[in-house]
Amino acid sequence: MASITLADEYINANCIDIEDWVECDAAKKQRILNVAERTLTNKYPTYAIPDAAVYEFANELAIAFNDTNRLQQQGIAAFGVTGVANFTFKDWAKSGVEAWIPESALDIIGAANGVKLGRKVAKWVTM
Repeated sequence: MASITLADEYINANCIDIEDWVECDAAKKQRILNVAERTLTNKYPTYAIPDAAVYEFANELAIAFNDTNRLQQQGIAAFGVTGVANFTFKDWAKSGVEAWIPESALDIIGAANGVKLGRKVAKWVTM
């Protein structure tokens, strides 16, 4: 099971954009780790999920659910604070927790299980 202390060490050493993770309090970090681990375990039930994959995904979730991005997920198109900042969100943003699984996490899971995981899936189409 992933721990906050080990996640902090891993994210600090291996991830580029860590500000949102660092700014989370311990309770939010634990919630993010729980969601990351549960999501990966449910999406890839036949594979072993290394803690490093959970940490990579947790850092992405911290970015996805920071104060500003959370507004976008709630449907806000733009907002501004007079004299401070203006934010306009793009309409192509990712939706759903699984959409935030980074390639690095897929690579770690694949390497640990001897498989190549990717985002592409076969879909039925009518011609």
